[in-house]
Amino acid sequence: MPLKLSLKPGEKFVLNGAVVQNGDRRGVLILQNKASVLREKDILQPEDANTPAKRVYFPVMMMYLDETAAAKVYDEFALRLGEFMGASRNPEILAACVAASRHVMAREHYKALMAARKLVEYEEGLANVATGVQDSGSQG
Repeated sequence: MPLKLSLKPGEKFVLNGAVVQNGDRRGVLILQNKASVLREKDILQPEDANTPAKRVYFPVMMMYLDETAAAKVYDEFALRLGEFMGASRNPEILAACVAASRHVMAREHYKALMAARKLVEYEEGLANVATGVQDSGSQG
């Protein structure tokens, strides 16, 4: 099943390890076979892996982008996931942790990445509550 990417002008993404940038107009890219694709907004730089959830997300992202590096970053993933699970009491988030782990073990790195994304979103939500920032979808 083809994957259709609609790209904004200048938008960057990673395609099988190569950084690709769209030109100065909107564009559409259709991938006809399986490939590792990650949009710029979903790419985390090493220095930005500075919270517990992002420290889980980063090694999963690396496994997804480079299947051959999976064994090298697995231990980091397992360590960080264990730390995160030890600090969380939210059953939904713990289920996302278990899902991420199961997907990594099954070498379904994109699915693991989506589960790890839930951890980051949850953590960001907690930070917004702690700082008093309201969700843009809520009525004040």
